[in-house]
Amino acid sequence: MALSLLTAVPSSSFIRLHTKGTSNRSNVNNLSVVRASKSVATANDSDQKIVRRSANYHPPTWEYDYIQSLKSDYLGESFNEQAIRLLGEVRMMLEKVMDPLEKLELIDTLQRLGLSYHFQDETKRILEDIHIRADQSKALWKEGNLYATALEFRLLRQHGYNLTQEVFSGFMDEMGNFKSSLCEDCKGLLNLYEASHLSMEDEGILDTARHFAAKQLQQYLKQKKLDEYVRMLVEHALELPLHWRVSRLEARWFIDVYEKREKRNPILLELAKLDFNIVQAVYQDDLIYASK
Repeated sequence: MALSLLTAVPSSSFIRLHTKGTSNRSNVNNLSVVRASKSVATANDSDQKIVRRSANYHPPTWEYDYIQSLKSDYLGESFNEQAIRLLGEVRMMLEKVMDPLEKLELIDTLQRLGLSYHFQDETKRILEDIHIRADQSKALWKEGNLYATALEFRLLRQHGYNLTQEVFSGFMDEMGNFKSSLCEDCKGLLNLYEASHLSMEDEGILDTARHFAAKQLQQYLKQKKLDEYVRMLVEHALELPLHWRVSRLEARWFIDVYEKREKRNPILLELAKLDFNIVQAVYQDDLIYASK
C-alpha cells in the first residue's frame, strides 16, 4: 500500500536574533558586569533610504473551496476494520514475546512508527515488569550489552522510571572514559547517544557518553561499507536526537526508513502506513469542519 502524504508540512528555519545596541563591559570586584546602552539615531540614519527585499510569497493554496474539496477514503469502514484486525495481531505479538530485549525493541519500533498510542496499557505493563526485574538484579539478558542497556535506559526514563546513570559505569575504564572496545558497536553507540539526551542535571556519565558516542558515530559515517539502514539512522540522530523530535513527523520519516530494513515486520509496516493515513484523514476532516 502506497503511503500518501495528504497534507503538506512546510519547513521552517529558526534564526538567532541579535540586539543592535552596544554594550559596555567593566570589572567590579573581579565580577564581569555588562551594561546595555541604547543606539542613538542620527540625522544620517533618518535620511538614509531603507531598501527592503521582496519576500516573493506565493499565493496560498489553502483557500476555502480547496479545503472543502478535500476527500479521503481512509475514513471508510473497510479501512477501520483492517486497522482493528492488524491491531489485534500486534497485541498478540506483545503477549507472545518473552525475551526482554525483543520486547523493548518492539516497543521502540511501535513508538517510532507512531503506533504506541494504541498500546499504552501493554507498554506500561511490560516496562513495569522490566523495571522490577532490573531492581532485583535479574537482568542477565543485558549484562555487558551496551545496546540492550542503553535501549532499556532510554525507554524507562522516557516513561518516567528513575533509572540511575550508573548502569553505564560497567562500560567505563578506571579513568572514567568509555572503553575503546565499544568503538566497534555501532548499534550500541547509537542507542547510547540517544539515551544520553535524557540526562538530568549533574549526570556526568551521560555527558561523557554523549560526547564519546557522537565522536565515534561521526567516524562511522566515513566508512564506505556501512549498512544503508544504519547510516540513515546515524545521520538522523546526529542531526537531531530522537528525544527532541516531533513524534508525528518522526513517524512519517521512520515509516519510509523501516520499509528499507531487511528484517522488518510486515504487519507493523502495514499497520503503520494504514494508521498514518487514517490519522491524516481525521486531521483533514477536522480542518474541513473548522473552516466552515
